[in-house]
Amino acid sequence: MSNRVLAMLFGIMLVGAICATRPMVTSQAISVISTASAQTAIDRPAPAGSKVELQSLEKLTIRQLVYVPAYSIIRLGSGKGQLDLATTLSIHNTSEEKRLVVLRVDYFGTAGNLLQRYLANPITIRPLGSVDTFVPAEDTRGGTGANFVVEWASEGPIAEPLIEAVMVATQGAQGFSFTSRGKTMTIAR
Repeated sequence: MSNRVLAMLFGIMLVGAICATRPMVTSQAISVISTASAQTAIDRPAPAGSKVELQSLEKLTIRQLVYVPAYSIIRLGSGKGQLDLATTLSIHNTSEEKRLVVLRVDYFGTAGNLLQRYLANPITIRPLGSVDTFVPAEDTRGGTGANFVVEWASEGPIAEPLIEAVMVATQGAQGFSFTSRGKTMTIAR
């Protein structure tokens, strides 16, 4: 097979795999403050099976802010063309024993303007569980400098969570994907 056909098949399989594995969220534990018409009910942090009930915010002794670059668009070639990217923000609790509390997930644009607040109430992630949220490719408000700010907490020392954004897009027969990891904005205390 030619390289073009292989690239096209890979792109189709990648998009199909992403669409097939997106879980539907049915939990009422998450309330989303929706300000974007491009956001839908399935764009909430998910899956519901990895969350547990929040006990008490007073017991949370460790807190940290994490900045996660997330590109809504990227420039192509001479800079005149652009590629619109779908972004999945994923928050993984890397602790085998302790729960991770997510207090805040906010999405900002290139100019630093708040575009979306994803949580109205804190959520708790089980040990080794994860949640995600999705920004569709059609939502290009974030621009080339889009980012998330995630605030997490725990009841004591805990393995630092893995927080990253995965951006994907297709153009013709080509598929594009890359990730960016979160950077700590504050030191855990």
